[in-house]
Amino acid sequence: MNASTGSASEPLVLGIETSCDETGIGIVRGRTLLSNTIASSMDDHARYGGVVPEVAARAHLEALQPSIEAALAESGVALADLDAVAVTSGPGLAGALMVGVGAAKALSVSLEKPLYAVNHLVGHIAADILDADAPPLEYPTVALLVSGGHTSLLLVRDLTTDVELLGETMDDAAGEAFDKVARLLGLPYPGGPEIDRAAASGDPKAIPFPRGLSRASDMANHRYDFSFSGLKTAVARWVEQREAAGEPVPVADVAASFREAVVDVLVTKALAACRDYGVPRLLLGGGVIANRRLRDVALERGAAEGVTVRIPPLSLCTDNGAMIAALTSELIMSGRAPSSLEFGADSTLPVTEIQVAESA
Repeated sequence: MNASTGSASEPLVLGIETSCDETGIGIVRGRTLLSNTIASSMDDHARYGGVVPEVAARAHLEALQPSIEAALAESGVALADLDAVAVTSGPGLAGALMVGVGAAKALSVSLEKPLYAVNHLVGHIAADILDADAPPLEYPTVALLVSGGHTSLLLVRDLTTDVELLGETMDDAAGEAFDKVARLLGLPYPGGPEIDRAAASGDPKAIPFPRGLSRASDMANHRYDFSFSGLKTAVARWVEQREAAGEPVPVADVAASFREAVVDVLVTKALAACRDYGVPRLLLGGGVIANRRLRDVALERGAAEGVTVRIPPLSLCTDNGAMIAALTSELIMSGRAPSSLEFGADSTLPVTEIQVAESA
């Protein structure tokens, strides 16, 4: 690597993230964030009430070049200065991933720079190391990742070599459940912020909605797994019964009670993993972490159980290229070889595959 632009100790990395509806370009030097540029196509999907894969892929195609140019301008570096290019290989929407993978390969070949293909979910964990105000991340740590497409509970023994999946959603991700319940209540997309706003004036104990996979009978096989489909159905039936009886639907109370059910399950299972594995650390990541109630309950209950809860800056919790660049920077600093060009988009990439197609 060129000593004037970077080194193995502080590599200069450009990261590309296109797994869903955000085109993320991030540039980091070592563990220092230089640029976090995000172009969202959320407004394009709002008319459909959810992400449309074809629309997302086309939006990535349009946003990639201007986003890269904006990130380079913000960071004050040139493409020639880079030490490596990084990209999300999966998991995510296949068509959307293909756009980012193709762009990353083109950049790598044209610039003659090493290419690293990495895991989107592990990238969310890596976002934490870009928080300049936080102490270094300690291992092992339990990580709870909550987004529109993923709800996963992980045991991270080492960011670059050892991430274990403890549990995940069996049906809807938490973010999907927020969107669907918002639609039931006549609230616009995306549902997370709308439910949050409506819940602010509601009573979280007004309606005893179910906590999925939380009964004693579920604990043997699904201790760390999540299910929100039944909760969504319970909300729908409750609303339908009120409407059928000609009674008004208390939107604030429904929103608050629904949100409380989701938050309760997420935090309860995450802290159970901390206890079971003797890990006094919990890292939160993913776009749904923007939900204030989730953050507050996790911090409050974590403190009561002696668990330190870490939350990256909210700008780094949504899908972004900076987290992909940060993970790749860690891989480079740990001596990992680049990926070959033989990898593709993998919509179901398991979290245990931190890097894809590492060169021999």
